Amino acid sequence: MLKRTGRQARLVLRRIQKNKNPFVFSYGVTPAQKWIAGRKRREKQFKFFGFISIALSALFLGSLILNILGNGYSAFTRVQLYIPIEFSKEILDPEGTNDPAVLSKADYRKLVRNGLLYLFPADMPRAQKFELYALVSKAGYYQLCEMVINDPSLVGRRGELWLPAASNVDMFIKRHSLKSEIGISHYKVSTRQFSMLKELIDKERLRKVFNRQFFTGGDSQEPEQAGILGSFIGSLFTIFVCIAVAFPLGVATALYLEEFAKENWLTDLIEININNLAAVPSIIYGLLGLSIYINILGMPRSSTLVGGLVLALLVMPVIVIATRNALRAVPHSVRYAALAMGANPVQVAMHHTFIYALPGIMTGVILSIARALGETSPLLLIGMVAFLTDIPKTITDPATTLPVQVYLWTNNPEFGFVENTAAAIIVLLFVLVVINALAAWVRQRFEIKW
Repeated sequence: MLKRTGRQARLVLRRIQKNKNPFVFSYGVTPAQKWIAGRKRREKQFKFFGFISIALSALFLGSLILNILGNGYSAFTRVQLYIPIEFSKEILDPEGTNDPAVLSKADYRKLVRNGLLYLFPADMPRAQKFELYALVSKAGYYQLCEMVINDPSLVGRRGELWLPAASNVDMFIKRHSLKSEIGISHYKVSTRQFSMLKELIDKERLRKVFNRQFFTGGDSQEPEQAGILGSFIGSLFTIFVCIAVAFPLGVATALYLEEFAKENWLTDLIEININNLAAVPSIIYGLLGLSIYINILGMPRSSTLVGGLVLALLVMPVIVIATRNALRAVPHSVRYAALAMGANPVQVAMHHTFIYALPGIMTGVILSIARALGETSPLLLIGMVAFLTDIPKTITDPATTLPVQVYLWTNNPEFGFVENTAAAIIVLLFVLVVINALAAWVRQRFEIKW
């Protein structure tokens, strides 16, 4: 008996030295210890799978952003050719009338071709001449036409101008080196055009410059001439109309339901419908706007006015829900204190509750703007998908938005529109990041923690 007691005492001492439970001997691990060990194992597994999920999400997002940047960065530059131009009176205005109608119908293509033949042998075969003419974009003809119409005194003069290169040449120069012919077949550049471009570079008649046209021009059938200004202005007009309608109605609705309406079956039904409207697919709002605003009310089709009203229907439930949540976050003690000081319910709601909830309300409104800015499907149904080259001046002018412009360019098979699409996505993502950062700053700067 003494030997057994001494052996148990030595076991207890050893377990104490090893930081183990001294009261568990040959009986094994207790059920509580098994449960704790299993829980820790499951927690480790959960953390591992969570880390894998986050890593995969970051990998997919990073690859998407890198793909967009890789395809779109080159759209911010353009290739130009330095070509001698003789504004021949025989070609532009044989009778010397200086009439804009006559000047606009002149053959500016011939001016560019004569300038190219001045740089290269004029006796080259006919096929090579066509390859030479294809180096310059059609936008160069429009550029010369605009210059002559704005300044008719150019007729009869001679000079040298930087004209935009054709889309395939532009893409090839920006993405490949002229040290080898690798990639010329992909961009449909012939071997003779390759040698012509090398000769132009040797003569310092080819350069890459910042593509201002991309930010200052409207849509065009030529990718090197297309810009996003028209769609960007259309997005601004659309968002302005949307917020002008949705913000006051949404905030007023939330204030009434949260501060003044009695709790009964009617308010419960309204709340359920508002929550359901926030989950309705956006294309349904496009159908609603098409049937009401255009077919019944006869509003101008493809206008930012109709687009803004459709997006207002889309974001109004979101604004109502965000405003009600912000109002609920204000402690009831604020309301009771205001009532105790003699304020009526309207003063309590407008001078106290609404003021304290304003940071949360503005955050919800800004995030709603971000959602409306990225919408496409409802705008397609009301006709904002038309090809438009003019910049909209008012909210009733035909227009399109930046996401719709991206959609239009993705349907174009030319290589130049591929980089334009990616560049427009970069601009759109930048605007969305700025809007979301503004929402985060407003919440952090003005939020009151109770």
